[in-house]
Amino acid sequence: MAAPGTAQSRLNQVVLVIAADMVAEVCSIYVRRAGDVLELFATEGLNPEAVHKTRLRVGEGLVGHVAAQATALSLSDAQSHPDFAYRPETGEEVYHSLMGVPILRSGRVVGVLVVQNRTRRNYTEEELEALQTVAMVLAELIGAGDLVNPSEFYEAEGNATLPQRAEGVRLADGVAMGIAVLHRQAIEIRQLVAEDPEVEARRLSDALDLLRAQVDRMLARPDIASGGEHREVLETYRMFAHDRGWISKINDAIRNGLTAEASVKRVLDDMRVRLNAASDPYLRERVLDLEDLAGRLLGLLTGGPEPAARELPDDMVVIARAMGPAELLDYDRTKLRALVLEEGSATAHVAIVARALDIPVLGRVDGALAKIAAGDPVIVDADNNQLIIRPGEDVVEAVQLTLAARAERKAAFAALRHMPSITRDDVRVNLLMNAGLLADMTMLGESGAEGIGLYRTELFFMVRSQIPDVEAQADLYARVLDQSSERPVYFRTLDVGSDKQLPYFNHRPEENPAMGWRSLRLTLDRPVMLRRQVRALLMASAGRQLNIMFPMVAEVAEFDTARKLVNMEVARARRLRQRLPSQVRVGTMLEVPALAWQLPALLDRVDFVSVGSNDLLQFLFACDRGNPDLSDRYDLLSPAVLAFLSHLVDACARADVELSLCGEMASRPLEAMALIGLGFRRMSMPAGAIGPVKAMVRSLDRGQLSSYMRSLLNVPDHSVRDRLLAYAHDHGIAI
Repeated sequence: MAAPGTAQSRLNQVVLVIAADMVAEVCSIYVRRAGDVLELFATEGLNPEAVHKTRLRVGEGLVGHVAAQATALSLSDAQSHPDFAYRPETGEEVYHSLMGVPILRSGRVVGVLVVQNRTRRNYTEEELEALQTVAMVLAELIGAGDLVNPSEFYEAEGNATLPQRAEGVRLADGVAMGIAVLHRQAIEIRQLVAEDPEVEARRLSDALDLLRAQVDRMLARPDIASGGEHREVLETYRMFAHDRGWISKINDAIRNGLTAEASVKRVLDDMRVRLNAASDPYLRERVLDLEDLAGRLLGLLTGGPEPAARELPDDMVVIARAMGPAELLDYDRTKLRALVLEEGSATAHVAIVARALDIPVLGRVDGALAKIAAGDPVIVDADNNQLIIRPGEDVVEAVQLTLAARAERKAAFAALRHMPSITRDDVRVNLLMNAGLLADMTMLGESGAEGIGLYRTELFFMVRSQIPDVEAQADLYARVLDQSSERPVYFRTLDVGSDKQLPYFNHRPEENPAMGWRSLRLTLDRPVMLRRQVRALLMASAGRQLNIMFPMVAEVAEFDTARKLVNMEVARARRLRQRLPSQVRVGTMLEVPALAWQLPALLDRVDFVSVGSNDLLQFLFACDRGNPDLSDRYDLLSPAVLAFLSHLVDACARADVELSLCGEMASRPLEAMALIGLGFRRMSMPAGAIGPVKAMVRSLDRGQLSSYMRSLLNVPDHSVRDRLLAYAHDHGIAI
């Protein structure tokens, strides 16, 4: 591979050497091209005229099968395999045995390496390992770009120097502008075969010691040392660095003759393929932790500098395919403005850590690394799910003005923090905050929120590799209550299923998961889970008020069953002479419209009701809120929604039951204004929305607004949004 000559000539030499060393009549190399096509680039044994002419789709034939599955294939009778595809131009009909391995680079199949024999031959494990080792080298040759231009894998979008706009998914809120920094350059492995396995094993052991020390230093950082889910994420990451299974596999590869570096890469490639193929989302996301650790280990083995040693711009936006949580902490927090990922999800470990550090993150930006060059100016608008690459001066000026205006508004809202949320005609409106992580609690005082109107307990379950025990849950809930400083906290019981899957729970595929086995339905079918959570809440709330809220209640009978489980746990605590909460209040989310037609029976049983506007809208209109074709079809400010909510307000007022609303509707000043006009006096929203909503509350006259809202309930319009905007403008309301 190190011989002089073109990349193509080296490929031609490789197939000759492999065929001779493995006593194979055929050795062929296929390279993946744009459009998911595998092109024959070099062969020994097949018709040489087929080179650069024979092409197979990924998934077509045995070569395509290897590429599609990203796994090796060893067959003594290849032609009997159902995926066998005959190409007459190659002349391969006389070859019976076949062994093929994927050529993997950064988790992507970039080609396939194949050997074939005329006889029915059973290839050995040693031969398979040898072929995989060669495939590692070929991956670097293909990735260098001398054979295939890497840019052809991405759709052209005009002149690369012109501004571009890309779409993504918001993983952490915020807007930022800075200079692109490409995350982690590939580490080149110069030697694959070990001269002395014992020396390689010692090198690995020394590097592992250094790796663990790096992780320990991260956990000791002041911004990480305090507790929270981000701390727990990194503790899990540290456990991975000590994982015996992973280390044992690397040592096995060393004993088989590879260098420490090649062994780490071999095991990484193998585990990456297996974890990516897993149906379990938690296992797929752990690939990022594994890649992070393996990359650090390779850097230590090759003597490369730590990532933090790189010279970086003062305003940087890091661009990565994916990232582990510790990799994010390598970057200077004072310089890091935002993070852009080609992959990622809201529950990915890096997203959780970024939210704790208040760093905007935009995920699932297709082809970001191909579109962005190091040093490019970029604008990350995570709030609106977009990335602007190489923006023009007019765009930069506009964003600078926007950022300055946001800073001014933030300062103005901060000035309202300690002022009461009261309308001009002296009606008090309680503004509470939504939270789901312990890190969110720091915003309680900063935002001026009067409490936590919705604490999403499921996030604590989702970031762990196994279900948290009662003690771990109780510790979290107690810390949430401690940080609330006597302000009320409404704990929503476990709300999983649909788009929120637990990594250690066996969820069956469902055609319509949003209406499927989720939330309270799931925990009523698994009552031990709900009882253990209630037990932890009771322990954490000793001497304090406890508010428990059940999600996705569809009928009064479900609420009664869940309430009985709470009563059983209260009775158990009394028997054990445990200190109980000063008061246990139990309520329900109202998201399923059916529950609104059982209000007389429901309101006799509950201490409070909280409307979940996000799910309510999709159920009310039978509209999948995740479908982009329908996302804007129905409006929260439609007369149907407002009439429904007005009915609920009247019923709760007559029964003297506390009513609130949490969800997107409460977080927008115009929608929040409509809610106040309908009679809502408690709303819960993200911390960042409290300032704007409070400014709106203090600028309106509730009496005038209520009269106007009643006139809109029966109009036939699709939405009354424009009418409400005009009303706000005419009456000087801060929207």
